[in-house]
Amino acid sequence: MDITHRTIHTNGIEMHVAEAGEGPLVLLLHGFPELWYSFRHQLGALAAAGYRAVAPDLRGYGTTDAPSAVHEYTLLHLAGDIVGQLRALEEDSAVVVGQDWGSPLATTVALFRPDLVRGLAMLSTPYFPRGDTDFLSELTAKLGPDNYQVFFQEPGLAEAAFEANVRVTVLGALLGISGEAAEVHTTAEVDGTTMPDHSDKVLPGWLSEADVDYYTVEFSRTGYRGALNWYRNHRQNWEYMAAWHQAPIKVPAMFVGGDRDPVLNWPGTRALVDTLGHRLIPDLRASVILAGCGHWIPQERPAETNDLLLEFLSRL
Repeated sequence: MDITHRTIHTNGIEMHVAEAGEGPLVLLLHGFPELWYSFRHQLGALAAAGYRAVAPDLRGYGTTDAPSAVHEYTLLHLAGDIVGQLRALEEDSAVVVGQDWGSPLATTVALFRPDLVRGLAMLSTPYFPRGDTDFLSELTAKLGPDNYQVFFQEPGLAEAAFEANVRVTVLGALLGISGEAAEVHTTAEVDGTTMPDHSDKVLPGWLSEADVDYYTVEFSRTGYRGALNWYRNHRQNWEYMAAWHQAPIKVPAMFVGGDRDPVLNWPGTRALVDTLGHRLIPDLRASVILAGCGHWIPQERPAETNDLLLEFLSRL
C-alpha cells in the first residue's frame, strides 16, 4: 500500500501528513523525539484493513511548522491542531492513537472534543489526569536538575546537547529506553544532560540503518527546539486544564505498554494503569502489557501493535 504525503493547513500552521487507505479515519500521533515515520508499519496495515490512516508530523517536527514562541506549544494549541486537521481532511470523527507525547495529546483531544473521537488508543503513556500541583514542580522537588524533564526547560541547553551529534542522539533515544536496553530505568533515573553513545551497538531487528538515517537527516535539518518546546509548557498546561481536573475520559479506549518501558516503571504508573478503567476511563476495553518491550511500541512490536489496534477498531 502506497503512502502519500501532502501539506494541510490547520490552526494557523502548515502540517505535513502521511496517509494511506480509504475508510474510517485513524489518526496516528507520534511522540518525542519521533516523526510520522514512527508509524511506518501501521499505515499500510490499517489501510489494508479498510481504514484511512493518517500520521502527521506534529507541531515543531519534520516539515510541519515550528512556531518560535514557547507558549505556542501548549496542549490547547496542539489539540487545536488535531481538531483543525479533521476539518482539513474533511472528516467528522476519528479514532486517535497516541504514542509517548502523542498519548497526552490524544487524551486531551478526547477530553475537549469527545464528539470527534470514536475511540482512543494510548501507547506507552497512559492517561495522567490533572493533579493538585503541576507535574514539573513535583518533578523538580523530587529529582533535582539532572532529570531530563528539568534539563529540557532552559531554551538552548538541551538543543545544544542533542544537536552536537544528531546520529548519537537518535540512537541514544531509540535504543536507550527500548526493550534491548541493558537496564530498565524509571523515568526518574533518566539523565537528560548527556545522551549515551550507542554508535557501536548492533541494531536490533526492528531498527534498520535506513530508519536511523531518516531520523538523523530530519532532525539535523530541523534541530530539536520545536520538539523540546512541548516540555516547556507543563505549568501552563496544568493552569489551562483546571476545568478538566481529574476528569474522566468517556470515549472507548485501550492502553498498551511495555514492561521494560521507563514510563511504565515510574513509581505509581503501574498502579495507575491497573485502575484506569475503574473511574478515569469507564469504557477502557483493553489494557495490555507487552513482555520484553520498551518505550517505542509501534516500532519495536509492529505486528502486535497492528493486531491490537485492528482488534480494538473492529469492536467500535
